[in-house]
Amino acid sequence: MQASSEEPLGVSDLGATFVSPRELALALASAGDQARDQQENPGLFRRLRTRQRCQLHIFDVATRSARVIAEFDDMLFEAPNWATDGNTLYLNGQGGLWAFPLDSPREPRRINYDGLPQVNNDHVLDPSGKSIFMSAMDGQIYHGALDGGSVQKVTDEDDVWHFLHGISPDGRTLGFVRISEEGPGRLALVAAEGGPVTVVDSGDGHIDGPEWSPNGEWIYFNTERWASKPGHAQLARVPSAHPTSDTIERLNRTDTVDWFPHLAPNGHLAVYLQYPAGTVGHPEDLDVELVLVDTADWSAPLARVTLFGGQGTINVNSWSPDSTRFAFVSYPFDISGDSSGR
Repeated sequence: MQASSEEPLGVSDLGATFVSPRELALALASAGDQARDQQENPGLFRRLRTRQRCQLHIFDVATRSARVIAEFDDMLFEAPNWATDGNTLYLNGQGGLWAFPLDSPREPRRINYDGLPQVNNDHVLDPSGKSIFMSAMDGQIYHGALDGGSVQKVTDEDDVWHFLHGISPDGRTLGFVRISEEGPGRLALVAAEGGPVTVVDSGDGHIDGPEWSPNGEWIYFNTERWASKPGHAQLARVPSAHPTSDTIERLNRTDTVDWFPHLAPNGHLAVYLQYPAGTVGHPEDLDVELVLVDTADWSAPLARVTLFGGQGTINVNSWSPDSTRFAFVSYPFDISGDSSGR
């Protein structure tokens, strides 16, 4: 991994191409409880490939440098969330949610939930710091305490996938990507306690990664509404009070494929995932970059981190509460004796 302060910091993650939820359901169908999931459906979660490692990093804004705080060669973890108390990271792995204490990150603890299907890499902490919302492989969103136990099902639309990415600062509203047979991903909102889903007119093209600004005034996301070819995602925002296609603002104009804008709690910094030009979707195991910017000018990156990853690297907001650091994951290969990997 390389870090520099001369170039933008690019980030990478999952993709923009529409897939029917029925096809997803066939490929990623969820069973009931976690124990049965692990025994009967072991393929629902990603695994490391031969000679691949999973590295958990922390990037320091002041020094423009990143360091590995934990490395695993037997398990694949994804998508860090940083706890509001600053002491713990939460990542998904093997279909479950894991707590990584920063004083012992090499010894993560799986959090046990009752009745929760396997989860994916879209999960968001409640602003209270006591609970978490998780997207599961049955297509629905669930809410549970950070110490485990029972969960509450937030969404209940059949044959629809709900990929969670944001929660309003007051904790009342969830923002997610809604994918149905009707077409590509749409920006959608639902009350945190559940209820009717509101689908926002976000124009043509897939959208992904909706996330509120810290002051609650904007929802940030990536969109293909301006794409001249499939997959050319760009960063955008829309006023949260009146989110319509006519009020969407474009944040950058690049040839690269840009995903998942994550604002720091101070609102002045952001990091996003950047794929090479021509990438379709947001696949795993590619050379990507994380891009650090000042939110006053998204066209002038403050730093760039080059890494091997993509899917799972930084799907959700991973900023520290004090806005001085963010966490991410890479998936390098030990290429000695292996000409097929990186």
